[in-house]
Amino acid sequence: MPTCSNCGHENTQEMRFCGRCGTALVPARAREVRKTVTVLFADVMGSTALGERHDPELVRQVMSRYFEEMKDVLEHHGGTVEKFVGDAIMTVFGIPILHEDDARRALHAALQMREQLATLNRELERDFGIRLEARIGVNTGEVLTGETTTGERLATGDAVNVAARLEQAAAPDDILVGDQTVKLASAAIEVEPIEPLFLKGKDESVAAYRLLRVVEGAPAFARRLDAPLIGRHEELAFVRNAFDRAVSERRCRLVTVFGPPGIGKSRLARQLAEELSQSAVVLSGECLPYGEGITYWPLRDIFLAAGAERELDVALAAEGPEEIFWTVRKALERRGRERPLVLVVEDIHWAEPTLLDLIEHLADWTREAQLLLLCLARPELLDERPTWGAGRANAETLTLEPLAKSEAEELIESLLGGSQLEDEARARIQDVAEGNPLFVEQLLAMVTEEGEADRVPSTIHALLAARLDALPEKEQDLLERASVIGFDFEWEALGELAPDRRRPGGAQLAALVRKEMIRPHEAIEDTFRFRHMLIRDVAYERIPKRLRSDLHERYARWLNGRAEQFDEMVGYHLEQAYRCVADLGSLGDRARALARQAAERLAASGQRSYMLGDMPAAANLLERAAALLPTVDRRRLDLLPSLGRALRETGHMQRAISVLSDAVQNGHLAGARGVAADAAVTLSSLRLHTSPHESVGQAEVIREVENAIPVFKELRDHAALARALSMSGMLRFWRGEAKPAIKELQTAARYAHEAGDRAQEVEALQGVLIATLRGPTPTNEALERVEEIRAAAGTNRTLQVSVWRTSAQLEAMRARFDVARGLVTRARGLAEELGLEVLGWRVAQQAGEIEMLAGDAVAAERELSPARDAFERIGERGYLATIAPMLADALLDQGRDEEAMPLTEVGKRSAVPEDADAQIRWRLVRAKALARRGEIEEGRRLARDATAIAARTDYLNLRAQAVADLAEVLSLADRPEESAALVQEAIRLYERKGNLAALARLARTWADDVE
Repeated sequence: MPTCSNCGHENTQEMRFCGRCGTALVPARAREVRKTVTVLFADVMGSTALGERHDPELVRQVMSRYFEEMKDVLEHHGGTVEKFVGDAIMTVFGIPILHEDDARRALHAALQMREQLATLNRELERDFGIRLEARIGVNTGEVLTGETTTGERLATGDAVNVAARLEQAAAPDDILVGDQTVKLASAAIEVEPIEPLFLKGKDESVAAYRLLRVVEGAPAFARRLDAPLIGRHEELAFVRNAFDRAVSERRCRLVTVFGPPGIGKSRLARQLAEELSQSAVVLSGECLPYGEGITYWPLRDIFLAAGAERELDVALAAEGPEEIFWTVRKALERRGRERPLVLVVEDIHWAEPTLLDLIEHLADWTREAQLLLLCLARPELLDERPTWGAGRANAETLTLEPLAKSEAEELIESLLGGSQLEDEARARIQDVAEGNPLFVEQLLAMVTEEGEADRVPSTIHALLAARLDALPEKEQDLLERASVIGFDFEWEALGELAPDRRRPGGAQLAALVRKEMIRPHEAIEDTFRFRHMLIRDVAYERIPKRLRSDLHERYARWLNGRAEQFDEMVGYHLEQAYRCVADLGSLGDRARALARQAAERLAASGQRSYMLGDMPAAANLLERAAALLPTVDRRRLDLLPSLGRALRETGHMQRAISVLSDAVQNGHLAGARGVAADAAVTLSSLRLHTSPHESVGQAEVIREVENAIPVFKELRDHAALARALSMSGMLRFWRGEAKPAIKELQTAARYAHEAGDRAQEVEALQGVLIATLRGPTPTNEALERVEEIRAAAGTNRTLQVSVWRTSAQLEAMRARFDVARGLVTRARGLAEELGLEVLGWRVAQQAGEIEMLAGDAVAAERELSPARDAFERIGERGYLATIAPMLADALLDQGRDEEAMPLTEVGKRSAVPEDADAQIRWRLVRAKALARRGEIEEGRRLARDATAIAARTDYLNLRAQAVADLAEVLSLADRPEESAALVQEAIRLYERKGNLAALARLARTWADDVE
């Protein structure tokens, strides 16, 4: 069937001019295209014996009749007979043009071939006493189609090989079908599975089925967003009710609409926007599916539509996800206070984890704002985020179901807009659509464009591929090149990708808009977007990989240099350009150059994400960048330490260990001493945290740090030096050496500042704060240092939380409990605003300590108990080792000794050997509990062990507490003189720290022994 190059119409074989537009039908060489086609192989069995028993002329006459009749059947169903090989026939369904029901057609043809052979055999037996037996294999898959240099049409690919192997595995008169063919025609056939086949040339077994019969009707998919919303009154009311509650309660509500592609999620959102246009501001953004999309891209759509690009730029320049979340939320809260606000986020199943976290942050922390978050998702979202929306009183989900038959009929009438449609075609659309609006739309579009409705699509991919394949060649080419750019594409960029470098005419774009393949972008001038993402996917899959690589590279060059925000996109396109040529086995100079350039861009974007604290994006981008470079390439090695830390922060501990081990080993091999040292420091620390009671101890970490510091100094790598010094400082503090730890941490902060590593600077300053609080620095001097850090914190809210919580405990030591509680409230509130859960529980820990200083053990329990539960839940053993004995101490003060004992076991089990604070605390509480129940000797042993550990530290408060608790144990052992001496030592230690509150509490407890 000749296809018109002007309008895409299929004409009968004898026609010289197109029956639709009159254009001369000049045979043109078929361009190369990748297509998903269905291949049928049929072979006559026993032909060798037939030739041995009969005259060659008779054999030729019989086989010619067989070939002719089979060819008629195949062509009747739309197949193209590619070639006859011996006694075998190879036919392709989908060349020269795809049909949405090619799989069904091929299977129907296979059955009819068997029926026709039975008829032929009756004639052959009557006339010649000959009977033929044949077997058939049918398979569907991707092939490359086009013409060879001899002008022969050719389809090549694994799908062809598998079809041939299925035929060879079939029994006489059997039809074996591949798995993909069955999936494409599942609603139109009956099959029975057979044992998986081990086919020649295939490494793994292949699923196969025996065809029993073909039935009519197969599901399809469709959608047209400008069509009226039909049959969704209850669903719309559901979302409207959520909006009304958001307005009346002045709080955020999260509604997630689930459904398969084409079921009407976006149409529902658009109808809501239309209805709320007078009473609310409705803004929308879409997640882009680059496999790994741009993290905050939907926000760009939303803020652009709101005319608030500057606000978004400020937000994304913030330091870390928590800061970004806070700034974005504040911007939306301001708008939501002035007027109800609806944010529609489409396709969140493509969203990066960080964007999902942001949406949940908005749902959890938005206050006094009329905000509805409407998220549209495929069910796959729940595979990645099973708890999405769960546990939130302000979150609801809605699943869209197919339309009723009467509703689908109403939709057809609306789409026709007064045009006429034959009853048969109308019924056909109803049967195939089965209530999916996208199916109705696309089938009706096919009918109105081509005047036929008997080509039944089996899947949305097949439907859209068929529609695209039926377009004129120039329109196909335009869509294919647009698909390389992405879901949204710029008119100007299409010119860069065109063969003649000329921008396509407006008439071509208008034609595609009219055919509902694309639509103008609502907010960006001279930009278009595909009508559906699946259209883009189908168009992209058609492009041969060699051309695909060239187009990706050309688009990357066009994007290059526009803005840093495009680094990830440029890197993605260069990465895809490389992957395409690599798939073709081409690993020459061009491939290596593409890999190198892609890695540079992905690495740049990944490092920016790392510095902002967006660790999921950083891990993704850096891992992809590293994968593009040779193992010992210095550029790859430079990425690995940051990649390892990003993987660690995202919870991928084993992958982090693997990456860091790689960096150490290959860094040494390549002479990259800085990389090896940086990775070794992080690796040893990671192993310490993941296996604290096994072979790795602090000594190994210290050794790696000590070995690394001279290397970093020599290389003038201040960022790495800051990390090493910060780690060294915290290890010192952990061992109880707060004073030298402060010095190292201050040095680390200075180096981080010089290196421009704000995140590391903040981490080091937080270490200074905790070491100042716990160490020998007197309270008044400590408050002065805290004030200096507060001034240096600037607008960094994370550091501000640490400043307030440290100040709170220092003020409590000065017995200014009202001031301390006020600071705790501020710190807790800001931590909650930022969504910093762990930091919030650390505030609660210090609030508990403050209440213990105030003598209110019940209030202390209220603070410490939920914090203990939280740390246990998230598996944070370091904080759990400290807070569990703190809570046990509060229970002891209330006389609940038996409840306290298990908590000391938790502390013991969680504490690493070098954690002086934790090792002291669990021993002290357990010692007091044991002594109170008469186990004096064991209690005294533990108390003396704790005091000995404390004596080796400069933790003045903890040392004082240790000797005071030992005094309590000895008093129960009836040794008053020793107890009194220990109380005096505790007083001296508290006085050195300036802990007035602890002194007062000690005086109340030991009134007779305090001088």
